[in-house]
Amino acid sequence: MTSSLRIIVTGFIAEHPIGGMTWHYLQYLIGLARLGHDVYYFEDTGRIPSSPVDKWSATNCMFNVDYLSNVMSHFGLSDRWAYCFYLGPKWFGLSDEKRRAVINSADLVLNVSGSLAQPQNYRQVPLLIFVDTDPVFNQLKLVQGNTSFRNQVDIHDVHFSFGEQFSKTILAATGHYWRPTRQPIVLSEWRQTMPRRKVFTTVMNWMVKKSPFLHAGQIYGQKDIEFMRFLELPGRVVPTVMELALTLGKEGINPREQLVEKGWRVVDPLQVCPDYYSYRKYIESSMAEWSVAKNGYVQGKSGWFSERSACYLAAGRPVIVQDTGFPGILPVGEGLLPFTDIEEAVAAIHEVVAHYPRHARAARAIAEEYFDSDKVLNRLINEALSADARLSVC
Repeated sequence: MTSSLRIIVTGFIAEHPIGGMTWHYLQYLIGLARLGHDVYYFEDTGRIPSSPVDKWSATNCMFNVDYLSNVMSHFGLSDRWAYCFYLGPKWFGLSDEKRRAVINSADLVLNVSGSLAQPQNYRQVPLLIFVDTDPVFNQLKLVQGNTSFRNQVDIHDVHFSFGEQFSKTILAATGHYWRPTRQPIVLSEWRQTMPRRKVFTTVMNWMVKKSPFLHAGQIYGQKDIEFMRFLELPGRVVPTVMELALTLGKEGINPREQLVEKGWRVVDPLQVCPDYYSYRKYIESSMAEWSVAKNGYVQGKSGWFSERSACYLAAGRPVIVQDTGFPGILPVGEGLLPFTDIEEAVAAIHEVVAHYPRHARAARAIAEEYFDSDKVLNRLINEALSADARLSVC
């Protein structure tokens, strides 16, 4: 293991105070701390936060600050976080003096999801690392000439991506060397022995972007595009129950009535899994996960794999998800079953139901081998520090 480093991790825990987003970034913090690193969490997005109370509040962030504070305290990080509210700007958590001291003494910044609004403000840190958690879409922004985004990406020294096997066309076109990485999972936080319902579940957004990307004649869209191909699935797998913890899109599109009519059980994620604790409980109480992926991930075949699905695996819950190219990276067939069409999805569900104990054991084994935070984070840090890590591909 690399000797202890002072590491700043960034993310969107306060800006989007919901269970899935919390675990996404929290497991970087917990995992690095358990490896012996001196870890701090900075949230400096320059954006308006959301909350279940008033969705988007331009003037009040106290719900968000309290949520972040409670999360950090629960995991022994009460004195290791700082949140910047965009108005002012105004900082919460660490004092200004302590925050500046951390930045001036940090060894590296792990900018997860490119969440820093102005990474140049952290340039005094010797190593800035960009972790791309939205592959294909981020590369398309670069290819299509988004100058502001390119400036943000270019300022980093090393670039990692959840797109573990980019096509050479997209990879070469951005001018960066995207080193493969994946979601770290703190395995001890995910319990295999919790009581489960006989329900296949997932947590998903219906649509988060009004218009899909169009590049070289190909559309790269969101989950709503892919989901419609599987609308009839519940009727094909009766009596298995298919449940969606579904967040509606910002555009006000409401597919709930159509989904229910086709046999889907639709629940509100703000009711069943609004925070880190209930989100974990929701996953652990599920029999398995079934989910589509964003259309862009499917078309791009980058090998992206959901951080949410990795949590299901860690809880010993089999995962049936749409093929994004990950079968070339992760073992499939037991515990993790990919599909490309409704026939394959139906077959996978029947297979998991028929041989559940075997698939449950395999799911946890995949998490232990491929997503263990010790392995994922050690590799990421060691590669970032290696002498050749800063070489770029033009």
